[in-house]
Amino acid sequence: MTLERILEPEVMDSDQEAQEYNEMDHSTVNQKFVQELLAFASKATGYDVSDEEFELGDVIDLGTGTALIPNELCKQHEHCRVMAIDLAASMLDLAYYNIEAHSMTERITLAQVDAKKMGYDDGMFDVAISNSIIHHIPEPLGSLQEMVRVTSDEGIVFVRDLMRPDDAKALEGIVQTYAGEESEYSQKLFRDSLHAALSLDEIREFVAKLGFDPQTVQATSDRHWTWAAVNEPVT
Repeated sequence: MTLERILEPEVMDSDQEAQEYNEMDHSTVNQKFVQELLAFASKATGYDVSDEEFELGDVIDLGTGTALIPNELCKQHEHCRVMAIDLAASMLDLAYYNIEAHSMTERITLAQVDAKKMGYDDGMFDVAISNSIIHHIPEPLGSLQEMVRVTSDEGIVFVRDLMRPDDAKALEGIVQTYAGEESEYSQKLFRDSLHAALSLDEIREFVAKLGFDPQTVQATSDRHWTWAAVNEPVT
């Protein structure tokens, strides 16, 4: 029987949730996210990652959480500035300490903003990124539209999220494989997130509605899909 999507709270805004999230080991996943973002941007722009002329420019990170990915991105790539937004004040409190500890306060700006209605100008950012925000949103299409709207023509959209497993057995296997040594509470958060995630077919359907090739979304692990696309101007 196909696993149905079960929504979880849209905003993780308790101190416990923020602390548990921040203490989980996301380092390998975050490094891979940044490396693959840079590789896609390099291919899209025609510049080698090591080329001095290769610049991401102004980046917006939607659902930044405790700003772990912006820190990793700025560590790996000197030529970018990041607007890191989240709706949860408790996440942003920890994010401030994280960017301060990494001496990134001049390159990363934090803001409490709703990703469904950001208020930024059209085409304001060169790159829009997001890791694991979509499964928090009951109706994801609006936030995906917002990502595209604030991204410049020929800019890059790079979104990754959890992929809902086919059934309960597969879901539990993923929880035990990747969070089996975490606390019971952390395992519950991960389990709930997998339940709330979109399937590969569902996210491809949303992307198609935005005018993008559904094949720009690919399964990139046993538990993630990634949407990587260039925001081509409508002619």
